[in-house]
Amino acid sequence: MAPTATVAPTPGETAFAALDGMPADPAKANRLPVAVMIDDNVIARPQSGFNAASIVYQAPADGGEDRYMLIFQEQDAPDIGPVRSGRPYFVYWAAEYRAGFAHYGGDEKTRFRVIPAATGKIMYDLDALAGSAGAFHRISGRKAPHNAYTSTADLWKTTARKKYPATMVAGLATRPFADDAPASERPTKGSLTVPYGRGATGYTYDPATNSYLRSVAGKAQKDAADGQRVTARNVVVLWMALSIDPESEAGHRRPALAQIGKGTAWVFRDGKVIKGTWRKKDQGGLTSFFDASGNEISLVRGRIFIQVVPTGTKVTYDAAE
Repeated sequence: MAPTATVAPTPGETAFAALDGMPADPAKANRLPVAVMIDDNVIARPQSGFNAASIVYQAPADGGEDRYMLIFQEQDAPDIGPVRSGRPYFVYWAAEYRAGFAHYGGDEKTRFRVIPAATGKIMYDLDALAGSAGAFHRISGRKAPHNAYTSTADLWKTTARKKYPATMVAGLATRPFADDAPASERPTKGSLTVPYGRGATGYTYDPATNSYLRSVAGKAQKDAADGQRVTARNVVVLWMALSIDPESEAGHRRPALAQIGKGTAWVFRDGKVIKGTWRKKDQGGLTSFFDASGNEISLVRGRIFIQVVPTGTKVTYDAAE
């Protein structure tokens, strides 16, 4: 049975985007999310599209690299990329939102087993190499494979052509959101550093905007699409067991992350850190965050960066608890 789409809000009424809790155009607040795989090879930087995303994942990938997945809903992004290939755990994160999954191919397991089993059930495939090429283009300023780009307009045009739902599937679990802490209750400073193979990801807390300014490998990260500093309103660090997928095709050692079950989570919001756990019941279930008392943690309205690291990774921070 096909999933049921949500009912669009009545024009003029207050609407909040399902993914990040932000006030939004009612016509876009429950738009079908589209998740895009993004390159993080050093020569792929600076990438485009971060400042229009609702949720951003960063996680380990093959050969000591990492990759991003940017998820869009209420904001439009005319320039997103470079787009790279998919991996199973990114597919299952996209499935949490029943999103369109935009990617440029993938390993054999992802393309020929995981995606066929999931498409139309817990996600919607947008593969540049299999029926969705019209949503992608190559730019001249970079060499392949680091020059594939797309846009939300092209992605949503393709979802319509493929007769995927126009709006987010009804009845999905969502995360709770809260308004900002009063300025008088915010710390005056704070920082966070998360190590990755191609340079640490850093955040500096800005109490005036109640946001986190993002850096990569010691340099301020700017979105190539708008030239502005990349910012987050929430930063969530998830520790997951990392192993080599025994089903990797010959000649490859594909990473696998234990993303179902539970593990350690730290949530940074309002300049403070809340330590607790993450939980995910099944492949299509939402990863939720809970404090030490077992209460679900509310996030501040706005962009969420989810930093996934292998169990045992040392993450350093300066933040009130």
